[in-house]
Amino acid sequence: MQDGCESVLLGYGEVVYVPGHPIEQVHFPTASFISLIMPVDDAACIEVGMVGREGMFGIPLALGVDVSPVRAVVQGAGPALRMEAARFRSELARSQPLRHAMGRYTFVHLNQLAQAAACTRFHVVEARLARWLLMTQDRAQEDTFHVTHEFLAFMLGVRRVGVTKAASALQRRGLIGYSRGDVTVLDRRGLKVASCSCYKADRDAHDRVLGPAVAR
Repeated sequence: MQDGCESVLLGYGEVVYVPGHPIEQVHFPTASFISLIMPVDDAACIEVGMVGREGMFGIPLALGVDVSPVRAVVQGAGPALRMEAARFRSELARSQPLRHAMGRYTFVHLNQLAQAAACTRFHVVEARLARWLLMTQDRAQEDTFHVTHEFLAFMLGVRRVGVTKAASALQRRGLIGYSRGDVTVLDRRGLKVASCSCYKADRDAHDRVLGPAVAR
């Protein structure tokens, strides 16, 4: 299947999909990652999922649908493999192993979406921020990555002052460092303790269905 892909570089902030538009290509991040953002109304939206090298963007095509309700924005710049939608459908139709793998990945992805909904409703901002930083670090595969308080507020669906308070609390505990838009995870183990249970639930679902994720 890789023969049908082209290598591309995804830029930070690049929009690879807009809700309601036909999905013309699928993306398989290799050293990049994509945020899936659900619009709530004209002024608000929230991140509901994240796709890195563990997955792909284009699940609706595997379900016989050529549009998706989410906006896909590159959060971590880097390389990816890209395939035309028609070629992906063709590969899916002829390959039972691919259909099997897509079914299992779709289950894990839906679990992540459901976990995000529960997390947003029941957990405090500081724990949700810790979870989000861990998820980002998993996909960035680096301890330092670029993200502003404004962007974090956008991703978590809270006011910027709430993110600032939560990030400051994590800094005071020595779990993260923050300077000019760059976040550094200083104590991953401590950040796991500070995170809500949703981070572990996501990892457990992935490991149970797709096999152990890359440990950090």
